[in-house]
Amino acid sequence: MEPTPVTLTRNVSRTARDFSVSAVIAGLIAVMVSFSGPLLIIFQAARQIGLSDAQLSSWVWAISLGSGLTGMALSAWFRAPVILAWSTPGAVLLVSGWSAYSYRESIGAFVVAALIVALFGLTGVFSYLMKRIPQSVIAAMLSGILLKFGVDMFVSLKQLPALVLPSLVIFLLSKRFLPRYATMITLCLGLAIAYGLGRLDFGGTTVSMAHPILTRPSFSLDAIIGLGIPLAIVAMASQNATGIGVLRADGYNTPATPLVAVTGFVSLLIAPFGSHGINLAAITAAICTGKEAHGEPGKRYIAGIVCGFFYVVFGLMGATIVSVFSVFPAELIAVIAGVALLASMGSSLTSAMSDESYRDSALITFLVTISGITIAGIGAAFWGLLAGIGAQWILSGRWALRNRRQDRA
Repeated sequence: MEPTPVTLTRNVSRTARDFSVSAVIAGLIAVMVSFSGPLLIIFQAARQIGLSDAQLSSWVWAISLGSGLTGMALSAWFRAPVILAWSTPGAVLLVSGWSAYSYRESIGAFVVAALIVALFGLTGVFSYLMKRIPQSVIAAMLSGILLKFGVDMFVSLKQLPALVLPSLVIFLLSKRFLPRYATMITLCLGLAIAYGLGRLDFGGTTVSMAHPILTRPSFSLDAIIGLGIPLAIVAMASQNATGIGVLRADGYNTPATPLVAVTGFVSLLIAPFGSHGINLAAITAAICTGKEAHGEPGKRYIAGIVCGFFYVVFGLMGATIVSVFSVFPAELIAVIAGVALLASMGSSLTSAMSDESYRDSALITFLVTISGITIAGIGAAFWGLLAGIGAQWILSGRWALRNRRQDRA
């Protein structure tokens, strides 16, 4: 049944009544956290393949508008704080393996990854597979991907200690007293330190709107296997599954199938503009699903709408954002990316090694992934996952099935 004008009027009226300052602040903070940490990984990935400022601006435009508009629509429809974001582990994956493929081949891989997520979500295969690929193996693959960022953070300490060391201390102090804003505080004070050291020059920055660039995809089997499939797996296992978990933890029983399917279809639409995919958020979602957003769970969806709105605003100014972030010192980017991913590194390592039944296969996955090997043009993340599944099959005689205790849980 289509909504009538009366129904629409009631929905708008209810939204106005549910509006709160705390929800607005929560939504804004969620966006600022996204742009103060994960976005820097996008810039680092862009440097690996040598994207132009125009292509990078189009990428930022696509992931921001895709996350924002979809998040606003889903939050309003389900009356729940559905927060979307671009795939941070996916961007990390691009840093380590993007240079092996052309830009058009990468776009083709993004399209395939989006199709996989959409179809798996729509058909229910997503839930089915998540029960059969050991979480320890998936977490180990993610740990291997993230390890580089933790190492680079301390390598940069040797290169510019006057910036890196104070930034790390600031992060630790912020993590102790204001943990929710630790990354944002580190970025702001890190910028101040960089400016004081003469490492920032905003003279060449410009203020302009983003101009999306449509790129015709080229489909390469190597890129599909090396980028597309790992991107889809990471989006489904490390992002969408975690995002659903955050919603469930705060009492929201929003159905998983439409949420995952919609993220896949929207990712498909924006892939030709440079987007590697959007998905359900976890870390930033927790900001909007908790009590800080509103005392009443039924009114926290406003935070999701506000978050989406600010995503759109920031995305429309994608060219300006590219111009500003391009003057950041490489050492500052390494620090912010590292501290922003510390929680993910720790949780993925803990998850990978927590179950003794899968510890050996998870360790093999981790080692293969960090090796950086490329076989037949296919990156290490895929081979790490395949090695872990194969190892578990040999060790247990079962094809990557969770043990009975996990199945019952």
